[in-house]
Amino acid sequence: MRKIILPALVLLGYMGFAQNNPFHTLNFPSASPQVIEMQKLGITEIEINYHSPALNNRDVWNDPNVIPQNGEPIAWRAGANMNTTIAFSTDVLINEKPLSAGTYGFHVIPKEDTYTLLFAHNNNQWGSYYLDLEKDISLSVDVEAEACPKTEQLDYEFLNRTENSVVVGLEWGEQRLPFTVSVDLNKTVVESFRNELRGLNTYRWEAWNDAAIWCLQHDTNLEEALEWANRSIHGGFNGFAANKNLANLETRVRLLQKLNRTVELKETVTDALTLEASPYDLNGFSIFLLRNGLYNEALSMTDHALKLHPDTWFLQLNHAIAQFFAKKKSRKTTKLLENALNNAPEGYKPRVKEISDEIEKGTFTFGQR
Repeated sequence: MRKIILPALVLLGYMGFAQNNPFHTLNFPSASPQVIEMQKLGITEIEINYHSPALNNRDVWNDPNVIPQNGEPIAWRAGANMNTTIAFSTDVLINEKPLSAGTYGFHVIPKEDTYTLLFAHNNNQWGSYYLDLEKDISLSVDVEAEACPKTEQLDYEFLNRTENSVVVGLEWGEQRLPFTVSVDLNKTVVESFRNELRGLNTYRWEAWNDAAIWCLQHDTNLEEALEWANRSIHGGFNGFAANKNLANLETRVRLLQKLNRTVELKETVTDALTLEASPYDLNGFSIFLLRNGLYNEALSMTDHALKLHPDTWFLQLNHAIAQFFAKKKSRKTTKLLENALNNAPEGYKPRVKEISDEIEKGTFTFGQR
């Protein structure tokens, strides 16, 4: 009997060794598979790397053999195998507390009704066995657990997203540990633009223009955004990659209006009057001027547009609207409206007729339907 059992034990031991053999790279299934979750918050990349254990009918949150309680004897690795890591590509706030960009080991200490979440700059540990609570921790925050739909496998979810914040939830069983990650959106995006515009994007007028538009839309760094719009228009060293067009001139006008620099605004519109452009680009620019109350400038632009494209119905209509708002309505206005109505496609004629009637009555306003 002993002669039979011993070889079997040797064989079993050999098989166990083979599945953890350092001399080959065969993949074997894991009871707690590795999961990598990645989300972007603004331009900030958040990546969580963890191993996901299963409940297996255990009361995991109250079982000290699964999740050590009160840090005794150690913190919990917030997953299985290697410590869970969470990485941020920019500086962030965790529950309103600052944390620098980087990769952190993520550990948890349950304390009765609260849980202390630990972000450790020493991020490459097997579990939490050697975590030094005095030296390794960059940030700790206390949170309260909340209920969640039951999940068999430990999981991390991204919840309640806004433009500059997201809730990260460690979920296992029917309990979630939530914490909020937030960013200074304007600061991180503008800093990213500054860096990216020094690379290949420095040769692309669209990149400079789009960066300026983003700042305009978020009412931030407007003087710097104006420099970027100018770079889009005039190019870099010795004018390299310059591309003056109605798109970046419109961005410049919008910024100058925001900065209340009227003289430069009028000069920019005058500059736009020297450009040849498609009817659609001229249409967009003139509508922008009208919607922003720049009626005399819109009148000049639509007059210029009609010299280039005299039979374009929507430019005829825009010129009539500009005359109406600039209080320069005349017989020419009526003729323009008649031409616009005659030249418009059938599907647009009812609306053109409606606008014409409102202009003749003096009741036209933007946005009216």
